Order: sequence, then C-alpha cells, then structure tokens
Amino acid sequence: MNKITALNVFRRVVEMGTFRAAADDLRLSQAAVSKNINELEAFLGIALINRTTRRLSVTESGMAYYGQICAVLDSLEAADQSIMAASFTPRGRLRIGMPMSYGLIRLNPLVCEFQRRYPEIGIEVILSDAYMDLVDQGLDVVIRGAGTLEDSTLRAKPLCEVQRVLCAAPDYLKEAGQPAHPADLKGHNCLRYSLSSSPNKWFFTRDAESVAVELPPASFCANNGIALKQAAVQGLGVILVPDEFVSNDLSDGTLVRLLPDWQPDPHALFAVYPFHKEQSRNVRLFIEFLVKAFQPR
Repeated sequence: MNKITALNVFRRVVEMGTFRAAADDLRLSQAAVSKNINELEAFLGIALINRTTRRLSVTESGMAYYGQICAVLDSLEAADQSIMAASFTPRGRLRIGMPMSYGLIRLNPLVCEFQRRYPEIGIEVILSDAYMDLVDQGLDVVIRGAGTLEDSTLRAKPLCEVQRVLCAAPDYLKEAGQPAHPADLKGHNCLRYSLSSSPNKWFFTRDAESVAVELPPASFCANNGIALKQAAVQGLGVILVPDEFVSNDLSDGTLVRLLPDWQPDPHALFAVYPFHKEQSRNVRLFIEFLVKAFQPR
C-alpha cells in the first residue's frame, strides 16, 4: 500500500460522497479506489467507511481520522510547494468554475492569459450560471458572487465590483416611454435573471436616497445574461445587466441607458476556493493574477 495515495483516496471519498465520484476526480478506477480504502482499513484495523448496496457513510472513527489526515496532507503539500517554488516552473492542473456569460466576456480571456504565462499548468474551465459546489465537483477555484459563505471550509478573495446598467431598445421605449424614476419600472416589462439572489426586486441609489423596486410579472426571464440582452435588443423590455454585456450596444444606439442618475447596486465578485487549497502554489498564483488583473489602471 502506498500510504500517501491511500490517504488522498480516503480524503476524496469522504469529500465526494461516493467511490465513483472520487475515482473520477482522482482519475482512478473504482476498483483502485476500493482497494486503497480496503488496504488502509486493514492497516489501521478499523472500519473507516460503511458500505451498503445503496449508500456510503463515514464511521465516527473515519471522520476523526479524516480531520487529522487533512492537516497532514495539507502540510505535506505546503512543504512540497515551498521547496519547488524557488527552482521549478509551475505545473499541474487547475479546475476553474465561472458563470457562463460573464465568464465568456470577461473572465475566460484572463484565464487564457494566465495559461500563456504558465503553460505547464493545465486548465479546465467549467462554465455554468448554476451554483457550483467546489468539493463535490472537484474544483480548485470558482469565480462568483460569494454572498455569505455558510461553508466554513471555503475562503473568498474579493476581485472587483461588477457595475450594472439599466437599459432597453429604442423601439421598446418608443411604445412604453422612458422611466423617470425607479418606481416607474413597475409599469414596464422588466426582463429578469432567474438565478439572481433577488430576481423580483431591483435596488437603486442616488446620493443618499435608496429605492427597492418590486418588479411586476415579466413576459421573459432567463438564467443567462446574454439571453436577456438578446431579448432586450429585440424590444421585449428593460434589462439590468453587467455593463460589459451591453457596452457596444449602448455605444451604437442598439440599446439606451435608462435612469443614468441612479446607480443599480453593484455585485461583488470573488475567487472562492477550499481552505485546504490555500497552500497550493497554482491556486495562489491564479488568484494573485486575478487580483492584479482587476486592479484599476
């Protein structure tokens, strides 16, 4: 038995919840995962995992062991990284999750630039507007709005505030008129982002005044910002999206900015990662690269 391999396999089985998921994450066969767990249990003389045909559960001893080996494995990785940092080219793999639309427009070009700088680091990008579980999906970093991190095993590094813009097509405004105040949006067809933390409410500020607008029922909603922009360009209604999505459309008059004196609430963007990745040189390099890329120039 390779003790370090067996410990890593056991750790991923606990974190992923099934032998199959751990095998996929570690790029091993299920038989190899099972063999490592069996040999580790035989070595220790205790059952770490209860298996049935339907489910897997970690024993009390297994959970206590898991907590101790995580610290050991993280220390070993930190030691490896500290020795390699001075003399070796960064290499390995990074699995990075990011939202679909903002990822394609703003984030993925930065990932490509990072990969050019560190060509020995293989990159896998997972684009999705749905919530991503870093542990279950074996991700090293997810770029997202962090909100409140209820999982104490996660860490978040702030990157920037995403400024948003309220806009609509000239044809729509010709029929519906332009709102003069955020409250006027109650009389408009406001196209909604369904995955928003507050899909039925938009927030605006002007100087010391703040307004929360309860939106009326919409004829169109989507879980993707580009789809909302396309609907707005077709004259279906008003959208509130990141300014990067519509900057060209605003410049050429395809869309018109509304309520320019009012600021929609910005959305903070974070790089979120598991705490045990803090010592990973590749994760640190990538997050430091992102922080610098988002600094004002």
